[in-house]
Amino acid sequence: MIWRRSTRVVGSTRCWGWPDLIVFDLCCAAGDHRFEAWFASSESFSDQQARGLISCPVCGDDNVKKAVMAPRVGAKSNQLVAQIAAKPAVSEEPSPELVRKLLADIAAKQAEMLPQSRWVGRDFADAARAMHEGRATEDLIHGQASPEEAQSLRDDGIAAMPLLVPIVPPEAAN
Repeated sequence: MIWRRSTRVVGSTRCWGWPDLIVFDLCCAAGDHRFEAWFASSESFSDQQARGLISCPVCGDDNVKKAVMAPRVGAKSNQLVAQIAAKPAVSEEPSPELVRKLLADIAAKQAEMLPQSRWVGRDFADAARAMHEGRATEDLIHGQASPEEAQSLRDDGIAAMPLLVPIVPPEAAN
C-alpha cells in the first residue's frame, strides 16, 4: 500500500469492499477507440480527465471524452430480463509488446518512487491515518495493510492504494 493525500473516496461500500461506482463509455480522439471506465461520480471523471489521468488503453491517447451511452432502464417487473450478450469493452486487444512495455513502465515508475518514500511496515494504516488527521507530518510512505485496514482507510476517506508490483520489506531484501 502507498499513501498520499489526494481526492477523498466518494460513495459507500458495497460488495468486496469497493466504493459504489458508475460506468461511462469513453472514446479517444486519436483512434476513435471505444472503451468503458468506472468512476465514483461524474465529478470524479471530470477531475481525473482535467488532470490527464485517463488515457485510451489501446493507443494511450489522453484526449478522451464521454461517448454517447444508452440509458440503463430496468425491465418491467412483469417481464423477464432479456439475456444480452456482452460485447468487449475495447474493440481491439492491445499487443503483447504494448502490455509488456506498460508493465515495465509501471515497474520502473514504482521503483523510482519507492526510494523517495519511507517504509513503515505493518504500521501503514496507523501512519496513514495519523498523517491524514494531522497528528504526524505528511510524508510519502509505503508498507503493509490487511484488507480490513485498507477498507477502513477507504471508508474514512484516506487515499491509499496497493502497489501494482509486489515488493519485499527492506529487511528481507538481499
